Amino acid sequence: MAETQASIAIARTEAVRWPRRYTVVLMFALATALCYVDRTNIAIAIIPLARDHGYDPEQTGLVLSSFFWGYLWLQMAGGWMADRFGGKRVLAAGVALWSLATFLTPLAASWSFGALLAMRALLGAGEAVNFPAVHSIAARWTIASERARAISLHFSGVAFGTVVAMLLSPLIILRYGWPAVFYISGALGVAWLAAWQIKAADGPEECRGVSAAEMTIIAAGRADQITLADSIPWRAIMREKAVWAIVIAHLCNNFGFYIILLWLPSYLKATFGVTMARLGLFSVVPWIAAFIMQNLSGWLADGWHRRGVSLTVVRKSMQAAAFTIGAAPLLLLPAMRSPAAAVALVTLSLAGTAIGSGAFAVNHLDVAPRYAGILMGLSNTAATVPGIVGVAVTGFILQRTGSFDGAFYLTVAIYLTGMVCYLAMASGERKI
Repeated sequence: MAETQASIAIARTEAVRWPRRYTVVLMFALATALCYVDRTNIAIAIIPLARDHGYDPEQTGLVLSSFFWGYLWLQMAGGWMADRFGGKRVLAAGVALWSLATFLTPLAASWSFGALLAMRALLGAGEAVNFPAVHSIAARWTIASERARAISLHFSGVAFGTVVAMLLSPLIILRYGWPAVFYISGALGVAWLAAWQIKAADGPEECRGVSAAEMTIIAAGRADQITLADSIPWRAIMREKAVWAIVIAHLCNNFGFYIILLWLPSYLKATFGVTMARLGLFSVVPWIAAFIMQNLSGWLADGWHRRGVSLTVVRKSMQAAAFTIGAAPLLLLPAMRSPAAAVALVTLSLAGTAIGSGAFAVNHLDVAPRYAGILMGLSNTAATVPGIVGVAVTGFILQRTGSFDGAFYLTVAIYLTGMVCYLAMASGERKI
């Protein structure tokens, strides 16, 4: 529902102030950035870590994929807890757990290979609640005309955190050694937790920092007051094809996303001999493009809808563009003979898939705003499978063929499958 003229008039009578809903959105976007700093630093650190411990490509693939062993199982529980009990505490608990696991990673690696895998899985368990909790919070704090931008900013935390990790990790490793990466990034969560406890709440109704004028805007800009869920309509959720369109799109999107996220530095080093000193710079370029495109997609989606285009058309059109642009460059990647050309194609592919931030990524809040945490838990559970399967399979392909080409072609096929399914089943209307 668009803001009413009355709510706008009330807002203009109040002295200019920064809306608390913007602070909450920035805070949960920053949590996502921290999430990806702690998740992604292993992509750089695994190179000296594997050298020090003598890991082969299959073992390296297991280390990179072990995160998802913990990440898979708590998605649904995180969404249910956030929708049922409130997202503020659920997100805070997740940040505390994953920050601790990050900090303890070097110690685990010194114990044994199994301990390292277990610590990466514990990191995944903590991060599992991030996206479901954020969607639950966003459903209560954001208004319809700002929703795509808010979720796109949140998703751009993925790219921003990756940029920070890719850019700074090589510098930290070269100066202080690879364990320092985990000590520093793990400690960052403590500062975030302190600020989150002060500034956030489960919803604007429980937050003392929300003015009467802003509360009027939020109430008018939501379809209704989205209260905590006493029960979950599982049958309706599981039978709704628009829900499965989101699930399939999320799964297909993340197949290529995780391969690029966790294997790009190793691909550049193995294929083109890129040095550690240059690895961060090469690896960071695609994520800068993704950060820009993720935020642009939110503005585009909101603006397009404000001009009268139905949300169904907006979501389907943008997701079709995301998968098409994401797939095409990967077909050309095996023919590249320089790291600059390869990075250019990866950048185009990642920027293309980032358009999905204005499509499937926000679609949960269109289809079932009261149960957005559960829906994100469901779709992100499915989207975790590529992190386990795709990342590990890439290691097996590399071990047996000495090339990443097979992983690129497989990703193209999966992107195109996701596009067909989303176009056939997706909707921008409220269903549940």
